[in-house]
Amino acid sequence: MIRPSPLRPGDAVALVSPSGPVPADRVDAAIAVITSWGLVPRVYPHVLERHGYFGGTDHQRRGDLSDALRDPQIRAVWCTRGGYGMQRIVDELDLTAVIADPKLVIGFSDITALHLALWRQARLATIHGAVAAQLDKGASSVTALGVKRVLMTCEPVRIEADPAEGTHSVRVAGRADGHLLGGNLSLLAASVGTPDFPDLSGAILLIEDVDEAPYRVDRMLTHLLRAGVLQGLAGVAIGQFTNCGEVAGVIAERLAPLGLPLLGGLPIGHGDQHLAVPLGTSATLDADAGTLLVAPATAE
Repeated sequence: MIRPSPLRPGDAVALVSPSGPVPADRVDAAIAVITSWGLVPRVYPHVLERHGYFGGTDHQRRGDLSDALRDPQIRAVWCTRGGYGMQRIVDELDLTAVIADPKLVIGFSDITALHLALWRQARLATIHGAVAAQLDKGASSVTALGVKRVLMTCEPVRIEADPAEGTHSVRVAGRADGHLLGGNLSLLAASVGTPDFPDLSGAILLIEDVDEAPYRVDRMLTHLLRAGVLQGLAGVAIGQFTNCGEVAGVIAERLAPLGLPLLGGLPIGHGDQHLAVPLGTSATLDADAGTLLVAPATAE
């Protein structure tokens, strides 16, 4: 596993839009917050492009992302938003540069496809956290402070299950240790059969989603089960299922028979406020205590 260095004042942070389009005012808000942390945002040429439901053509989006990953002056690559489009360009990315020059990669939702590719091809620890456009919540927001801590320190992340979250009732007692992998459930299901789907043996799987009806969540979980990719899992960390209706019962019904520790109610995902968490690093899921403890994505 490769862990990049934490960000320090003066470090350059690339802003790229490899998935959906992003409004200019939200990029401006991100620039202001990142600058307030003492970092130097670099807006790549096609960040504000719009091509249908993409943030630019495949060529433009792939070019910006590849350039950022290769640039030795860039210490972190921050995706401006999710949406859709990462899977269309991920196969053509040259990810060998991050092995020689590891840098932090931040995003979630559609960016799950990039997290998976970086893990499979480079064993790079990445960050499942706010896309840059969500920094419009303000520098003092829970979301911004959470991602800042993961980016700029080498401290582990401890997240407690929140009774206010819709998946809080999903719980199977026990404790599990393993690498934390996963992210957005829709992207995980869509990645089965691709070269980037991870070996989940001994891993803790993180899942979250947004705007999916309960039957679609059921279908995606059933697909993962039928594909056999959940065999050997150590446990499941269940984040926010925002605007997904009464989905807790569906998740419990499909996953509890695995006989693994399950912990729902984690404020990770598409909620109004959510916490950043490293992917690829060692983690402990303690369903009895209601906590997820994750080792840092950074190393001095």
